[in-house]
Amino acid sequence: MAAAGAGVAPLLLNCASVPEQRVSESVSPSEKLLVGVIGCNSMGFSDMRSLMKVSGVECAALCDVDRNVLERRGAQIERITGKRPILYDDYRKLLEDRDIDAVVIGTPDHWHCLQMVDACEAGKDVYVEKPMGRTIEECDLMIRAAKRYNSIVQVGQWQRSGQHWDDAIKFVQSGELGRIRTVKAWAYMNWLGDLPVLPDGPDPDGVDYDFWLGPAPRRRFNENRYHFNFRWYWDYAGGLMTDWGVHLIDIVLYGMNATAPKSVLSAGGKFAYPDSAMQTPDTQQAIYEFDDFSMLWEHAVGIGLGPFQRSHGVAFIGNRGTLVVDRSKWEIFPETDNDDEGTHYRVEPMDVQRALPGQGGLDQHTQNFVECIKTRRQPKCPPEIGSLAAVNAHLGNIAFQTGRKVYWDEESQQFQNDREANELVKATYRNPWKLPTV
Repeated sequence: MAAAGAGVAPLLLNCASVPEQRVSESVSPSEKLLVGVIGCNSMGFSDMRSLMKVSGVECAALCDVDRNVLERRGAQIERITGKRPILYDDYRKLLEDRDIDAVVIGTPDHWHCLQMVDACEAGKDVYVEKPMGRTIEECDLMIRAAKRYNSIVQVGQWQRSGQHWDDAIKFVQSGELGRIRTVKAWAYMNWLGDLPVLPDGPDPDGVDYDFWLGPAPRRRFNENRYHFNFRWYWDYAGGLMTDWGVHLIDIVLYGMNATAPKSVLSAGGKFAYPDSAMQTPDTQQAIYEFDDFSMLWEHAVGIGLGPFQRSHGVAFIGNRGTLVVDRSKWEIFPETDNDDEGTHYRVEPMDVQRALPGQGGLDQHTQNFVECIKTRRQPKCPPEIGSLAAVNAHLGNIAFQTGRKVYWDEESQQFQNDREANELVKATYRNPWKLPTV
């Protein structure tokens, strides 16, 4: 299955640059952590490569409905470790293997809920890619499953484990910026342009496309609705809002100690590439109203120059200054006052704080997952946290899809007096697949 995740291509390049290391022979069999991967085309494999840097972790099994991907990844693991993992084309068979301690779920968004719940029920710990669920209803089920089965579940919002992100949040919460009234988050992605319309065709050799579709509506094979490009179709995902948005909206919520807005308004469309095959908007803005601040989300496909001259980031805008953070650095832009004695900074200027090499977050996130499996403590991004970013992203998309301002009630997980919006909260599964019960 194709893997989910933001910034997939750069992450794979980073993984490829890491020297291939064999699993340490000094680790006794009883101390080894056996991990299986469900969906190993992209981020699922990157996550596994990162996990294998932790002493004692062994890739025991791979699962994918694309036999071509499965064989290629199996051969790569064998070259790295000297041992070929067991290969599965049905994730349920992998979950039946009692020797496997934990699984990585790197499938498209529409599979996350069912596979995570099944894995928890099978007694596995889980590293699940973001966004946690394709719908708000699924996110709630996933929280309940982790609790019921006492599984350690880490959601792949790995910026939660990045040191420079943590340092930036500490500064935001120190009060130095003064009262923060607005937070901006954005993703301007120039690595994707127009997506040409392609005709449907036969399933490729070695691909079980009906299984890839799973609970999503039945369709003939189309190259655009497969592997990386699945994220541009509502059946499987939510576009850049749920791809990059969950990473950056998560930082907003983290910094502001916020959970859910009172209302959301969103606009946008296929403005850059009106004839594109993608369904989700290539240009989108959303305004979130919280109790004491507003959040502005925006994204654009095909251009890379966003606010503050950055392709992506989060800006905490306070009365004394603004802090801007992205994956490479964070810095302060002080507000100034002028009087007869000259210019005065409201917050002291400081040097740009750059992320240290190797401290971007993914390796630290997977290491945290392994540590929590051993200690049974909650990881950096359990389902309760992962769901907050996913739900906020879904709220923005639902406001866009309905074309109006929507009013959210966090306690009931429903919109106020809006039947159409509440229908979009739900998950609908195609037979014979069924929404799990917990």
